[in-house]
Amino acid sequence: MPHDDHAPTTYRWTRRAFLASTGIVSIASALSPLASATPEDADQAIHDIFGDRPINKGKVTVTLPPIAENGNSVPVGITVDSPMTDESFVEQIVVLSPRNPIATIARFHLGPHTGRAEISTRVRMAGTQTLRVVAEMNDGTLWSGTGSTYVTLAACIIG
Repeated sequence: MPHDDHAPTTYRWTRRAFLASTGIVSIASALSPLASATPEDADQAIHDIFGDRPINKGKVTVTLPPIAENGNSVPVGITVDSPMTDESFVEQIVVLSPRNPIATIARFHLGPHTGRAEISTRVRMAGTQTLRVVAEMNDGTLWSGTGSTYVTLAACIIG
């Protein structure tokens, strides 16, 4: 009898194939494909670090590339407008992400002898987002700035 190449192929499920496929589906569904923080998590992280102090906008410049091809290593530049003298300096800079699994990405501690309040680093980003940076001055005032980037290949996958 001639064989028809266009005939639909049927698969007969065996007990072993069925159990194997359900086991794979169970394992896959138990793993979280992407864990991410929320803007509320970032707000809570800010509250945990700085309490109820007011945060002013300005003095903090966040530089990110407009497009990051890979979220595994995104360059970030942070500059805080401060004279960095004994009388007026940045004590710490906190970098927060509303989409990464953990909202607080980094904390940098500075002092008057740091020279300039500038940070240049690379961070992992779980997709397109806006980073928020808060700088705490030695007088206790808080200043913030934001920077956004479009990430084509996300990082920070947990599972």
